[in-house]
Amino acid sequence: MQELLTSQFWLGLGAIIWVNIILSGDNAVVIALAARSLPRHQQNKAIIWGAGAAVVLRIVLTIVAVELLKLSYLKLLGGALLFWIAVKLLVPEDGGGDGVKSSSNLLAAIKTILIADLVMSLDNVIAVAAVAKGSISLLVLGLVISIPLVVFGATMLMKIMETYPVIVTVGAALIGYVSGEMLVTDPVVIGWFRAQARWMIDVELFTGFGHKFELSMAGLIGAVLVVGIGKWLARRKPSIPENENI
Repeated sequence: MQELLTSQFWLGLGAIIWVNIILSGDNAVVIALAARSLPRHQQNKAIIWGAGAAVVLRIVLTIVAVELLKLSYLKLLGGALLFWIAVKLLVPEDGGGDGVKSSSNLLAAIKTILIADLVMSLDNVIAVAAVAKGSISLLVLGLVISIPLVVFGATMLMKIMETYPVIVTVGAALIGYVSGEMLVTDPVVIGWFRAQARWMIDVELFTGFGHKFELSMAGLIGAVLVVGIGKWLARRKPSIPENENI
């Protein structure tokens, strides 16, 4: 396939995998919680079947999202939503209960995993659909690689992100880049940007190997704003003393 030979394809694939790793941490925790009361020999079955079904449904939903993002105003809405999601990644969350019921029944656990994953996957679906830019092969390959990676490597991935928080910051910046790119490519506004501010949509750069690389200035602005606002909100958020637990 000609598409596989382009640098844009591999950059897009890397972006999809990274976005899913950053945004799917909570999904992986939900899967573990839903299966925690099962007998040990059934836990892996629940995780494998639940995650497998989630992969299939996530692919279907993302393909639908790719088509929907071609409609007017939906990229504006999706871009704004992704921007807020990216900012929230950089703001510490308050502690609380997980709210996920475990089950001692294999089918019930799989059902819980599937429903919880779908409910929590709106951000993933929109982000991946935007990164894929209409390429179904890129979308499917990225999800098939990244979702199992997140599910089975959840504990390790979460420890790595806790040890190296810069990974989350870079992930949030990437999502901010995608959101900025979405906002200026909605069918309602893209004509104006092409005529009046094309530099906001794409800037052509050339590598030392003579390959063309397109960079979205709106995306870069989105990335910078996400990191700046996220870090500012994180500093302003009051810390809760550990002994304040009445």
